[in-house]
Amino acid sequence: MTATLPALAFAGIGLMGLPMTRRLLAAGYPLTLWNRTPDKCAPLLELGAHRVQNPAELCRDASVVMLCLANTEVVREVVFGPGGIVEGARAGQLLVDFSSLEPAATREMAAELEARTGMRWVDAPVSGGTPGAEAGTLAIMAGGREEDVERVRPVLAHLGQRLTRMGEVGAGQVTKVCNQMIVACNALVIAEVVALAERSGVDASLIAQALAGGFADSKPLQILAPQMAASQFEPIKWHVRTLLKDLDTAVKLSREQGSATPMSGLAAQLMRLHGSQGNLERDPATLVELLREQCP
Repeated sequence: MTATLPALAFAGIGLMGLPMTRRLLAAGYPLTLWNRTPDKCAPLLELGAHRVQNPAELCRDASVVMLCLANTEVVREVVFGPGGIVEGARAGQLLVDFSSLEPAATREMAAELEARTGMRWVDAPVSGGTPGAEAGTLAIMAGGREEDVERVRPVLAHLGQRLTRMGEVGAGQVTKVCNQMIVACNALVIAEVVALAERSGVDASLIAQALAGGFADSKPLQILAPQMAASQFEPIKWHVRTLLKDLDTAVKLSREQGSATPMSGLAAQLMRLHGSQGNLERDPATLVELLREQCP
């Protein structure tokens, strides 16, 4: 069975990339890896993956090259920098980018990569966090040609419960921006709620349970409220810097499109304030500390 599966390659073995690649290996896909910090590949090498020295080598055997990287600048470097994917890419291969990037930059990079090599691009950012990556229940929002999205659908079925094509290249990133606007604003309101409940003498650890199934219920509420109430911020499941990056992208996109995003703009300012206090690498559950500190 393994011999019939397409060979895959993956760059970016971080909080999300590690469980995603584990699932691909468990499904039997031949997998080649590259990561800026090689040691992070070690647990996957024990499962049968192979590691290469630079991103260009990812294209040697793989029909689909996947990325899960920090931001637009890192993706641009991995694709177009020295030893980058552009040096090994060829027509017939697909690049599937799970990273959360600026939509305009995604469209520009996709056009350049195809013009120079023939390799086509599918932007496929995900939502669901590390629990979703581990369980294979991510929501995947894709931008790209319909035939390209359909080509990778069987592969992505091992990673997500749902893959939705949102339009041409860049549409997946716009959808992820919308997702992150909701998540970030939700996280800040939940922090306000927990801090207010505590100050009012209510057991904040019961908030998520009390509101479960009601109109205010949500996955962020069920995950974040108990963590915030217990001040349980580790293990880190995601980072404040990631939400801040995505909120900045939302504000930039709204400016480009002439759309008003006042709530997300305020959320970006509060997230930046929290990050400036040494919290960029911490879990967003720590936002409750910002609200506790602002209310002496």
